[in-house]
Amino acid sequence: MKKLKLQILASLLAGLALTACDDAPSASTGRSRAEDAPLDRKLDPAQVARGQRVYTQHCLECHGVAGTGQPGDWRIRDADGMFPPPPLDDSAHAWHHPTAVLLDVLRDGSPQGQGKMPGWKDKLTEQEMQDVVVYIKSLWSDPVYQLWRKVERQSLEE
Repeated sequence: MKKLKLQILASLLAGLALTACDDAPSASTGRSRAEDAPLDRKLDPAQVARGQRVYTQHCLECHGVAGTGQPGDWRIRDADGMFPPPPLDDSAHAWHHPTAVLLDVLRDGSPQGQGKMPGWKDKLTEQEMQDVVVYIKSLWSDPVYQLWRKVERQSLEE
């Protein structure tokens, strides 16, 4: 249990800095049978489908099919000093952030000096942005989704 807590803490700390984010943890040893059971994510299938349509129309070009990203290392700044668009599946850092942060980035774009993603608040409705976030969450593996739920719970307690 102590090892799992240390892994979670390490994952959260890694999420604090974009360049420090590593690949998502894989299903690891030391897990209980309850943790290995299929995860009930309670994601609305209709919302996931709507989010996938919006993602395909507006996000796929930069973030790749099913959020897998583009070739190259998204953690290395480009010639303009900006980070390339990261993958949004569980191979990058999106899952390190609670829903509110993911929505803020969609609304307002990349944090200044970090990337080139524009804000979508004037192009997408609030519902479309929420749908996209739900679609992105649907891309994460069960172990990563479980870790993200802890990040989400912690953000709601603050």
